[in-house]
Amino acid sequence: MRLVVTTVAAVAALLLGVVLGGLLLGGETEPSDTSPEAGFARDMSVHHEQAVELAFIIRDRTDDPDIRLLAYDIINTQRAQIGMFSGWLQQWQLSQTTTRPPMEWASHDHEMSVSSYDDMPGMASDADIERLKHLSGVAAERLFLKLMIAHHEGGIEMAQAVLPLTDRDEVKMLATTIVNGQTAEIDQMQQMLAERQGAPNKSQ
Repeated sequence: MRLVVTTVAAVAALLLGVVLGGLLLGGETEPSDTSPEAGFARDMSVHHEQAVELAFIIRDRTDDPDIRLLAYDIINTQRAQIGMFSGWLQQWQLSQTTTRPPMEWASHDHEMSVSSYDDMPGMASDADIERLKHLSGVAAERLFLKLMIAHHEGGIEMAQAVLPLTDRDEVKMLATTIVNGQTAEIDQMQQMLAERQGAPNKSQ
């Protein structure tokens, strides 16, 4: 399992390098404040921040090396992507935040507009996060994997939503990287979850 996780991390790092090389590419007209590109960058940053939070929690709630390696991969990959989103907004001379509703940029074709960031696809509830903080061992691992699988599924949905709405190469490249990378991690996490379904609820 460690080899599988390491391979996924290596592929993600390679794809991130390609994305970084494409940051200066894209359409001639920079996105506006209400554009799908700006909305995607802001909303996916918030989405990624929760994934990083969940990964930090499980890192401290288990001693399992494969789970901890997965957590580090999520932390490093999604922090790097948050940095890219921030860089785009700076390059486009746009604010990092907005008062517009989350997912409004995707609502025309995908009916994904929501009233709060908590309702974005795949976001874990505050109650689930608090529960994870108070579990340990296999019980924590199982909950983390369930939450992160759903979180990745939501991230994939968001990344797929922006693809037909943008003509900027850097946005298409990173959205595709998210779809491919998180799809691979979902397969990996489903296997890890299956391995733990019959395990006793031991605490560290």
